[in-house]
Amino acid sequence: MHESVLIKEVVDLLVVKPGGFYIDGTLGNGGHTSAILEKAGAEGAVLGIDRDKQALERAGRALEKYGARVRLVHGNYADMADIAPANGFKAVDGILMDLGVSSEQLDEGGRGFSFSKDGPLDMRMDASSGEATAADLVNGLQEDELRKIISEYGEERMARQIARFIVKERTRASISTTGDLAGIVERAVGGRRGRIHPATRTFQAFRIKVNDELGSLERGLAGGLNLLSPGGRMAVISFHSLEDRIVKRFFASHAGKWESLQAGGQRWIGEKPVVKIITKKPLAASEPEMNGNPRSRSAKLRVAERTGSD
Repeated sequence: MHESVLIKEVVDLLVVKPGGFYIDGTLGNGGHTSAILEKAGAEGAVLGIDRDKQALERAGRALEKYGARVRLVHGNYADMADIAPANGFKAVDGILMDLGVSSEQLDEGGRGFSFSKDGPLDMRMDASSGEATAADLVNGLQEDELRKIISEYGEERMARQIARFIVKERTRASISTTGDLAGIVERAVGGRRGRIHPATRTFQAFRIKVNDELGSLERGLAGGLNLLSPGGRMAVISFHSLEDRIVKRFFASHAGKWESLQAGGQRWIGEKPVVKIITKKPLAASEPEMNGNPRSRSAKLRVAERTGSD
């Protein structure tokens, strides 16, 4: 069963208050939502959003005891600016986005996220979306397009070699399973050289591309910030450098600074609405949590607070 990471830290840094309204943009199994609802008390409420229908079903069962205090919506957190008002959440006290892939998604071979369990090369968070699958990309894109995806989204230094092998192998037969792709990558890089599977970065790259994860993150950050009430906080848990970099830069652009003018007075240099950065450096999981939940080892939590000085 998937374990939500940094639960205590999230609740503490969101400063969850009795009667508060919150958004969990990446509901998963509902672990964070449950903790927020417990702290928010009988008058508090959470809007839980997830692209994965199976995750919504699991979370619905786990959160059933909270009744109308939790509202679950199938959708992309990138669209929360529209989803939240439509569900009665027009100004909220806090927003959480946990950007990781759940253990259930990785463990279920049929979803195509895992190179350790053979299954269809899908990788869509929302299988009902009609979006292109990883197999569509792997078999349809030109070699240079494949190299760019693997290099930029996977930060894989052997991207050119991997793309070349993919194109060569697909001329013999369509690449249709996770095992097919993992084997090709392994051969392209010359086999395994340590604990981490050589296909890890390539699988990350195609998952990010298939689900437009970085574009969704940028839209979700912008839409969410405008939903926060003054004093409301946004917490984001990322699991790789591409995501963390986007969050860091977004918060910094809205933290901005005041610049003195020669003629007197000041002007604001930065984006609006204005935020105060709460975590100067990203917060990591504690050693006990990392020992108990290895997935938390790469987690980074950043938090910003919307100010009232717009």
